[in-house]
Amino acid sequence: MTTANPDTDAEARVASQAGGALETVFEAVAATRADTAALLAKVAAQGRRPASADLAALRPGLHQRLARQELVSGVGFVAAPGLLTDVPAWLEWWQTGADGDVRPLLLDLDPGHSAYSDYTHWDWFALPRDTGRRAVAGPYVDYLCSDEYSLTLSAPVEVDGRFAGVAAADVYLRHFEAAVLPLLRQLPRPARLVNARGRVAASADPAHLAGSLTKGPDFGALLIEATPAEYAGLRLVPCQGIPLVLVLAEA
Repeated sequence: MTTANPDTDAEARVASQAGGALETVFEAVAATRADTAALLAKVAAQGRRPASADLAALRPGLHQRLARQELVSGVGFVAAPGLLTDVPAWLEWWQTGADGDVRPLLLDLDPGHSAYSDYTHWDWFALPRDTGRRAVAGPYVDYLCSDEYSLTLSAPVEVDGRFAGVAAADVYLRHFEAAVLPLLRQLPRPARLVNARGRVAASADPAHLAGSLTKGPDFGALLIEATPAEYAGLRLVPCQGIPLVLVLAEA
């Protein structure tokens, strides 16, 4: 007969609840992904390639998600380069302003004079494109959208098996920390949450601040395995279904 371990039970509970704080955001990402895939498939069925004007059909759903999801500060679809006929790059992106109104993100994406024209190297775009899985990127200062310290959650959009871009949503780090730090502080050991790159998304460990990197194993592989592990004295607990790992320091 096995005996329950209170520590591992608490770790699993906190990992589940911390992941759950972002699951509602991923639901918004999934809805945007589904709407975008359906729209692109409809355009393809008409025998043509999409243009930026076609993406306006996504706006009612994006506005609704901003209104309903408390953690979501911005949401939209980011097109893969070459997808659209009229522009080389495009973000159909809407966000909530400081006064609570919903407004579009208007960017100059001309590769001749815009620092933002190539967004393909950023984790929120590259990870879903390269892995085919959803991702949590950051935290980072989001100079592109809000100038806020943020996380971006994203998932690949595919049409006929081909990558078309990413559906994504932004979460201000301060809002995420307010949701998860009380959970991390319940644990008897210093704890933090890291993404697939090992970047700390939230931390109750004063030795590892949000935004810093955690040296360790391949966190992406650990998330695929979805099994708790030990590494160099650290306890690693994947948040089931969410691309974050709960990391606990040595006792």
